[in-house]
Amino acid sequence: MLPTLTYLQFHALFVVPVVAGLALTATYRLGSRRDVLTGTAILAGLALIYTTPWDGALIRRGVWWYGDGTVLVRFWSIPLGEYLFFVLQTVLVGLWIARFRVDTDRPLATPLRTRLVGFGAALVVVLTGLALLRSDSGLYLGSLLAWSGPILAIQWAFGWHFLAKEWRTVGGATLAPALYLCSIDSIAIRLGVWTLSEQYTTGYAIPLLDLPIEEAVFFFLTTLFVVQGVVLYVWLVDRWK
Repeated sequence: MLPTLTYLQFHALFVVPVVAGLALTATYRLGSRRDVLTGTAILAGLALIYTTPWDGALIRRGVWWYGDGTVLVRFWSIPLGEYLFFVLQTVLVGLWIARFRVDTDRPLATPLRTRLVGFGAALVVVLTGLALLRSDSGLYLGSLLAWSGPILAIQWAFGWHFLAKEWRTVGGATLAPALYLCSIDSIAIRLGVWTLSEQYTTGYAIPLLDLPIEEAVFFFLTTLFVVQGVVLYVWLVDRWK
């Protein structure tokens, strides 16, 4: 018996229409259209390059798997739909953050001590992840935190103080798409499009969504990466101009 949705049908129903709607109604308050789209495109490419090895390793380990008939083609053990998701999520969030404003008049010059604070905070995330990796149940969450640490280190060392001053924009632009992505992920899990291993997850879930905590952390962090990345890119380009 085939599942309700294939991975590509999942995109066609829940992801592509949202991306199209955001593109058709886009307003570029964050920066110029060119700067926002260029920053988003760069982040989409980096998402593919950086996420592929980690994602493939967890799939081969059996941290999650896909329902019968949900995957039409794979590359290096990763479904085509997964690669598309790396790009589509980045574009979705980039078009969403474009609607927000930031004050780019703040100078780029940052004391080394301030940069080290951001780097130190990211290091804590990595160390937390490594500690979780000591048990099977912490594999997904631990590897996720360790994987996210280098990205956070780059972004926070460069401009955590700027992001903190723009916390309303960063928070608002992160929470809405992350919540939507968590909601549709919960639907996909219930439909059997993909399934998470009980052995490699903590067993904790978000009550209202019945979503494993690992998935919620993943969508929050990856959305945050894009929001922070686009904001910092626009700030950097604006200061250079």
